Amino acid sequence: MGNLCGKPSKPDPFSQPGRTVGSAPPHSSTPRATIPKTTGQGQTLGGPNAASGDRDEARRAAARAAEERAAKANQPKGKLERDLAKQKAQTRVGTLENISQDERRRRDTDQTAQAISYN
Repeated sequence: MGNLCGKPSKPDPFSQPGRTVGSAPPHSSTPRATIPKTTGQGQTLGGPNAASGDRDEARRAAARAAEERAAKANQPKGKLERDLAKQKAQTRVGTLENISQDERRRRDTDQTAQAISYN
């Protein structure tokens, strides 16, 4: 099925002569970039000549920053998120108690409405 509003596609790939299964692909006229070669090992945390105390201090600082980020991420940001956190923290007994209170309020409201309409 064709594209009604699109651009015409490239020429049909089968209109050109092909190659056999075992043959190599044709050479491209555009040059390819070479992969740079690296020697040696990479640097460790704190640099290549850092003392072990400096490395430990950098590691502690990175761990402390990661803990602060995790603590910030777990704090609720808005009203809905705080309400959701409260609901998640509720136990089964607390949830049932809230439902029971809501039902009592509904019954009291119904009784008040009946009393008003009776008079």
